[in-house]
Formats: sequence, structure tokens, C-alpha cells
Amino acid sequence: MNTLGLYNYWVVIVLMMTGFYIVIAQGNLIKKIVGLSIFQTSVFILYISMSTVSGGSAPILKEGISLYSNPLPHVLILTAIVVGIATTALGLALVVRIKEAYGSIEEDVIHDKDEKEC
Repeated sequence: MNTLGLYNYWVVIVLMMTGFYIVIAQGNLIKKIVGLSIFQTSVFILYISMSTVSGGSAPILKEGISLYSNPLPHVLILTAIVVGIATTALGLALVVRIKEAYGSIEEDVIHDKDEKEC
């Protein structure tokens, strides 16, 4: 099997590791949310790549077509995209509230202020 022919899986790996690195390495809350969005996008691409049928047609009955592609994974990914956008918007709204409460969106500064209050 040719590994270069599976370029979409290589893209998934690169995006997934990039998003994971951003979440782990950054202390800025907005950068963490961006990293989670990149990671989420890689999962979408992986799921769509696995569900693609080579030579498959849309599930519409016609003469001469014997191989059909299942539309359910693509519909589920559309739903996941909408949920992901809503979750990202909620996360950004929480970051705004944290900024108002603590005066910073850096994880270390927020943690230090919490330590001083206790």
C-alpha cells in the first residue's frame, strides 16, 4: 500500500498533533480554544476520510449503479460542526468572563490569583 496515497490521514495526524501541542504548551486560554478547534477539525477529517467509498454514488436508485455511499457519517459530521461552533462560542464567552474577573487570560496569572485568595 502506498503511504503517499493516504495523504488525508497524514493531514489528520499533523492537525491532531498540532492542536494537541497548542493545548498542552500554551497558557493563554484563547490559544487553548484554538488548539481544541484544530484538534476537532482533525477528527472531522478523519471520520469523513474513513467513511468515503471509492467509486460510490449518492444513495439514489438508478440503473447501472451498484455501489452506494452511506450519507449518515457526513450528516453526523455536519451536526458535530454545529455543536463545535457552539462549544467554541461558549468557551470564548467564558474567557471574556474570566478576563473581567481576573484581569488576565493567562493560566498562570489566574492560578496565582486564586492561590493568593485562599
